[in-house]
This record gives sequence, structure tokens and C-alpha cells, in this order.
Amino acid sequence: MNMPDSTIASVGKTSFDERKAYIPREEKGKAWFDDGREVELLHFVYGHPSIEEIRGSPENVLKAIDEYGRTKKYLMNVGEDKGRIVANLVAEVKPQVMVELGGYIGYSALLFGNAVRKAGGRRYFSLERNPEFAAVIMALVDLAGLSDVVKVVVGSSAESIKRLHAQGNLDHIDLMFLDHWKPAYTTDLKLCEHLNLITPGTVLAADNVVSPGNPPYLEYVRSSVEKKRQADKSGQSNGIDVQSAFGRNADMYKEREGEEKLSTEVRGNPNLVYESKLVNSFEPTGENDGVEITRCVAVAE
Repeated sequence: MNMPDSTIASVGKTSFDERKAYIPREEKGKAWFDDGREVELLHFVYGHPSIEEIRGSPENVLKAIDEYGRTKKYLMNVGEDKGRIVANLVAEVKPQVMVELGGYIGYSALLFGNAVRKAGGRRYFSLERNPEFAAVIMALVDLAGLSDVVKVVVGSSAESIKRLHAQGNLDHIDLMFLDHWKPAYTTDLKLCEHLNLITPGTVLAADNVVSPGNPPYLEYVRSSVEKKRQADKSGQSNGIDVQSAFGRNADMYKEREGEEKLSTEVRGNPNLVYESKLVNSFEPTGENDGVEITRCVAVAE
């Protein structure tokens, strides 16, 4: 796929410090999340010898989570390297409202929620479909003293976005972090466009665009307005072939949480102009990955 002029490759850190690597993810066919390790992590943190130093400190809660990932079991967190990219973005954008799609055990909610508070923001919404993961997030957010800023919302990303908007709790997104079910990146962005939550000035940060990758999302945020308008007119703008585009990653949550449904009833706003770039970085295991940073810069006539 050829990249349009608005797409720029950027380099974050060029080397990975192996001393801080997480334990490698379990081999194919073996569970590497949702096997009890998330609750085990909670016991690890709350039972930590330094619990009094951890209490009330987002930084120390994050250190304890990293310690678990490095010494006990792999955790699918954004990690320090990619996390730093987004935390720096928060400091730059200074969002009043930031939304994350996919909270897992709360690493990103702790890191970015703390950054939002330091930047003078008022709300960080962490949307998580799995109620057990959401409970872990809430417990760690409370431990870190971030409950005044971080609000955990349980349910599918699309339905949660619609509900928050309908209730009047979400009328604009300043910064959004996408790290949930990969096929939903594009359709959830279009839903946010449809609800006028995305406007010039909004910034998007999408994780895992290198590993495992997300070709439909990258094609969308890197496309010209003309190309998006053509796709919209053809009626194929939401026609994602999930299995073809994502392979086995398409079904990673199916066994426990059931069939995920894409929110394909809306087609977004093809008139929004995006400028997008890839910032290369690393997974917490040291595997190459990257964060796609996309800025909405205008609305085309």
C-alpha cells in the first residue's frame, strides 16, 4: 500500500533495554491472558512489601506492574517505551477529556490518566469490555489515587461510546488511545466521527499498528478526503474482511467474551482531514512495534 503525502515515518527509541524486558508471551496455543494472571497481579501489587510506598503513587503502581511482567508472567500492556510516546503526547496536547478503548489491567489508564491530571485535564475514560479486567483497573486506579480523574466504563467500546454520548458525559474527544480489539479501531473511529466527537484539534494514538498490525485502520487515517469520499459513495467504507485482515487475532476474545460485533451502521465523516505518522518503538518484551499518531487538522469543503 502506498502511503499518501500526509504519512510520515518517525523513529522513537532505536534500541531496547533488554534488562527491563517482560517475560516472553506464551507460545501459540497456550493462554497468555485471561487465565487468572490479571487477578494474580492484583494480589501481587496489594501484597507487595512496598505497598505503603505504592499507595497513592501512580508511578510506583506502574513499577509494581512492570515487576510482575518481568518476573512472573507476561502482561499485554503498552509498556514503558510506547507509553512514553503517548504520555509525551498528553503533555503536548493537554487534553481536557481523553478516552482509551481497551483498558486491560489499567497500565495505560494509570500512566495516561496521571499525565492528564498533571496537564490540567479533567477526565480520562477507560473503556473495557471484560468486567473482570475492569474490576482490576478500578482497584489499581483507586490504589494509585487517580479515581478523581479516571472513570472506568464496562461494556463494548461502541455501545459505551454511544451511551456516554447519549447521557451527555462525552461531547468531545481531545485525545484518544486505541488499544482494544483490532478490527474495531476503524469502525469505532468512524462512530466517533459520526457523533461529532472528533473535530480539528483531536489527536489519536493507535497501539499495535506494527505488531500484530492494523492495515484497515492505517489505510483509513492515511487516506485523502477524496479517497474516503469515493469509498463512502460506493457503500463499501465499512466493509472490513475481519478474518482476511487480522487472521487469528480476530478471534482472540471470542472464547471468553463471545462474538464481537463491529459497529458498521455509521460511515463516519470522510470530510475530516488527518495528518498521520508512525512512531516506531517496542513492546515491553522488546518486540518491534509502533504507535500511529493521527491529528485531525481540518474539515474539507
